[in-house]
Amino acid sequence: MLKTVLSLFFFIADVYRSRNLLVQFAKRDFRSKYLGSHLGLLWAFVQPAVTILIFWFVFEVGFKSKPVGNVPFLLWLLTGMVPWFFFAEGWGNATNSIIEYKYLVNKVVFRVSLLPLMKIMSSFVIHLFFLLVILLFMLIYHTGFSIYNIQIIYYIFALLVLMLGLSLLTSALVVFMKDVGQLINMFIQFGFWGTPIFWSIHIIPERYQIYLKLNPIYHITEGFREALLYRVWFWEHGWLTVYFWVVTVIILLAGATVFRKLRPHFADVI
Repeated sequence: MLKTVLSLFFFIADVYRSRNLLVQFAKRDFRSKYLGSHLGLLWAFVQPAVTILIFWFVFEVGFKSKPVGNVPFLLWLLTGMVPWFFFAEGWGNATNSIIEYKYLVNKVVFRVSLLPLMKIMSSFVIHLFFLLVILLFMLIYHTGFSIYNIQIIYYIFALLVLMLGLSLLTSALVVFMKDVGQLINMFIQFGFWGTPIFWSIHIIPERYQIYLKLNPIYHITEGFREALLYRVWFWEHGWLTVYFWVVTVIILLAGATVFRKLRPHFADVI
């Protein structure tokens, strides 16, 4: 445990020292995904935007979905889907980061544990864009801004820590077990439908809601909505906040431990 905590400390120190390198790698990674296509970087924003429009058309235009808690359905949907898109893309890409950049594994001067974080940062660019989209729709629907909105910084930080822990764990495991990548894709699909993103948790009987709240992503998606729309402080859900951070810290420590133990064997397998 002490070695793991020290590894995390040195990792944070390396992130700070390598911040410029991380930014450059993230920029290059973001651009390389869309090189050669006619729309270029626009593809990064087209797919999630189309997905949101499809859900909006199906549920608001087709099923005539009513406002949720006096919030227009599209705005309510956006505040749940945007953090989920970031989580799904960031975690999925970070899982394969070691394999994708395997030529860096044997570079003594490069800390390989920075690769998952680099992938998360690359995905964060799209997330920032859609945060601006949410703010635009808040203006369109005259929702209004308040001091509660600053909590979005807390929820983004919480999501980043959770993603980092998961990414350290899965990016190390996938080097030795390729099926991990497929399992993560299945988990993301299941998680999307199992998390109250485009449906309200209140349609579930109250005695079953506790099981859905055990999903750490629930704290994030619902937190986005409460910070931007419902004006609720995160500490008002005391037990849920404590539970989220206990689970997240455990995942982070587990990810750091597994990565530290498997790192010396990467070059033998790749």
